[in-house]
Amino acid sequence: MNLGSRNKKWTMAAATAAVMLAAGACGSGDSGGEGGGGDKVSITFAYWGSDARQKLTEEVIKKFEEKNPTIDVEGDFSNWDSYYEKLATKVAANDAPDVMSIEIRGLAEYAGRGALADLAGKVTTGDLDQQVLTSGQIEGKQYAIPTGVNTFSMVANPSVLEKAKQKMPEDKDWTWPQWIELAKQISASGDGTTGAEYNYNPAWLQIFAAQKGEKFYDGNKIGVSPATLKEWWAIHQQLIQAKAAPEAAKSSELLTAGPEQSLLATNAGAMGMWWSNQLNALSKASGQELTLLRMPKTEGASASGMFLQPAMFYTASAKSDHSAEAHKFIDFLVNDPDAASILLSDRGLPTNTKVLATVKDKLPAVDQKTLAFIDEVKGELSPIVAPPKGAMEMEDILKRNTEEVLFGKTTPDAGAEKFLSEANAALAG
Repeated sequence: MNLGSRNKKWTMAAATAAVMLAAGACGSGDSGGEGGGGDKVSITFAYWGSDARQKLTEEVIKKFEEKNPTIDVEGDFSNWDSYYEKLATKVAANDAPDVMSIEIRGLAEYAGRGALADLAGKVTTGDLDQQVLTSGQIEGKQYAIPTGVNTFSMVANPSVLEKAKQKMPEDKDWTWPQWIELAKQISASGDGTTGAEYNYNPAWLQIFAAQKGEKFYDGNKIGVSPATLKEWWAIHQQLIQAKAAPEAAKSSELLTAGPEQSLLATNAGAMGMWWSNQLNALSKASGQELTLLRMPKTEGASASGMFLQPAMFYTASAKSDHSAEAHKFIDFLVNDPDAASILLSDRGLPTNTKVLATVKDKLPAVDQKTLAFIDEVKGELSPIVAPPKGAMEMEDILKRNTEEVLFGKTTPDAGAEKFLSEANAALAG
């Protein structure tokens, strides 16, 4: 997923803001309370996603309004590619949605610009996973409430492996060379399927770096060494050279198309890396029973490098005229069993332990599998903290430099130097 250029977004947003303000960008009306004289209060909830998520969100909004008849919630839906550009424009125009979905890379960015309200004491959090909850804190303030949790993992199609006469790997101790060899054997089986597909998600590099004892973010700088970055790129190159994965151009095309068009989802591939909460969408697209696996390790690594991360966060505008209602809506989304019964794992498995226990038996079989996987590996997962400002640019910077190396436009040495220079400049602001 490409979050685009942070500076470009905010520059464009600032330019657009004056136009919106001059046009009388709407405020939320009277402040505080539930509205006077029985009038309804209206709040806006901004979020991104697929058509399926939009349908679920409209359903959960309807349930909230049934329980809170004096509050109307207007859903402000966008696809992923346009979400942050649209949100940045609204925030710059002082017309921010009352409740906003933000993923972890954007948290420091928006909190640092004074766009987010401190939710400490405003939303009930006693039953939430407290370690996960801290990931929504910036400089000690609780700017965000996690929607649910997931982990970046390997997804495999057992039927494809069986067809290629290969066994499911023992994922507790498999290594990157073993993954490459398995993918090579699957591709060479002659049935037309590809062994593996890779991506440029910084989560993969973060996991790989942690296995080497390095941090992706070390304060406000990149903690990944040039040697580790080049070794990571070498895995991509080995996959391509062994015909265990598509050529770089094809991989780039697949990544742009999204998970539903991936080799895994179209039954043209055996293994791929995705967030665990994407198992449902991948399984539906493929029509197959897919399996979550631990990520392979670097030989001799003492830690898996995998981490538990909120799928996204709910945040409230610091300038909302209806903050009480915004907080009430967020509280409903994370603490009400009726909300969880509708959303299930769409935004990650609930972090509220009581709510999760209530809806556990209602989860579809694929979500039960995701829950069982996270329970199994949870003790191996590292805690996650919100990355610094500039993290929103990392995927774009990493993708661009990775493609330059894989397409042969630059050497790994020059690519590593360029990536670190651009990444550190983005973090410096």
